[in-house]
Parts: sequence; C-alpha cells; structure tokens
Amino acid sequence: MGTVLVAALAGGLTGGLAGAGGAYLATPRGQAPVQALPRAAPLPSQSAQGLSVTAARVLPSVVSVTVGRGGGSGFVIDAAGHVLTNAHVVSGESRVTVILEDGSRRAASVLGVDEGEDLAVLELADTAGLTPAVLGRSSDLRVGEQVLAIGSPLGLSGTVTGGIVSALDREVRLGGARRTAVQTDASINPGNSGGPLVNARGEVVGVNTAIATGRGGGNIGIGFAIPIDRAAPIAERIIRN
Repeated sequence: MGTVLVAALAGGLTGGLAGAGGAYLATPRGQAPVQALPRAAPLPSQSAQGLSVTAARVLPSVVSVTVGRGGGSGFVIDAAGHVLTNAHVVSGESRVTVILEDGSRRAASVLGVDEGEDLAVLELADTAGLTPAVLGRSSDLRVGEQVLAIGSPLGLSGTVTGGIVSALDREVRLGGARRTAVQTDASINPGNSGGPLVNARGEVVGVNTAIATGRGGGNIGIGFAIPIDRAAPIAERIIRN
C-alpha cells in the first residue's frame, strides 16, 4: 500500500511532515489593500512549445530554500521580493537562506504561513535582479497535458523533470487533513517541495508538495501539487496581513 510523503529535503535528505491548522488575522483597519498577484489571462488550447524553451523561461524564477541541513524549493511571485514555498519546508523558522539560479545567496524572512494549506511566503530584503514567475490557472489544466516540475531534489538545484497531468482534484491527505491536489507523473523527490509545477507555456499551475511512495521509498511516478488557483489567494492574504 502506498504512502503519501511531503517532498521536503531535511536532515540528511529525509522528508519532513507538514502540520495542520493555521489561521489568518483580519486586515487591520485603515491598511491599504495589497494589489492582487498578476495572473495569466485564459488562453485557448495551443500546441506546446519546446520544453527546453519553457524550462529556460521559468528557471530564473526558481530558488532553493535552505534551512539548517535541509530545505526545499520555492519561486519568486512578484518584484517586491516575495517567494512562495511550502510551510513544511520552513517549519519553525523565522529566517532562512534563499539561493537564486545564479548561485547567489540572499537572506529571507518567513513573512507568514498557512500550515493547514502547507503554504508559506518568504520575503527577501534584497530584491535586485529578481525574475517573478508568471502564475497561470490550474482550472485550465486538462488530464494528459504536459507539465514540468522544477526545484532542488536532493539538493540538486535547477533540476527540471517532465511529465503529464495524471488527474485533477485528486483527494490526498496532507498535513493531517484531506486536500485536493493536481496529480502528476513528473518526477518529484525530497527537496522539490515548494517548487513550481508549470505548463507548456511556462506558467505556474501548482506548488509541488508531496509524493506517493511504495515500501522501498523514492519516487514511483505519483506526485501532488497544490493548485495555483488555491495557492495564489493564500499568498496574497499572507502578504496583505
């Protein structure tokens, strides 16, 4: 019988577990609302571009997140220095180190988390040279559509793996609760947590979060991503509050 594990890299390449719960505070009175994160407009079906072109477009937005001896992945979501990742990647931390595609290291603070949804937003003090990812629409995904998973599995930054959307709205247990997720056969391993799942146009359609494993452990071609249509509003609320 398979087991669902979060795909974090922690303590010598072992997976961590996401907690359940978490809540949001109301926006303080008089505080100006934060502009919504930019989203890609709905587009009609079109032939996929070369996946190498897609990967090259997205890689500058993807970061490695290091926490002690472990960590995971994330991606830049705006020019203000905000990075989206999984809550279980930064669990219990207030400050982490983010490594950009060019290998440079930048300090980041944990701006806020939603443990129930296993999402966290980091904030970089130095925003120079950042390339925000383009957020797509997971509602436009179709079973069989090509996707790429990008992140730092086993600490190997900038790793790109390909596959297809295997199922939509798959119910799985994450962080002690039942959640719906995008299922993909793109290879996801410890360290991929928090990295983007992107479509053939290079738009982020999910946040890679967990894998199903057999008794021997490791990837068996069943991975799960939090749909970006659910993740983006949560990131916006964390930034606003």
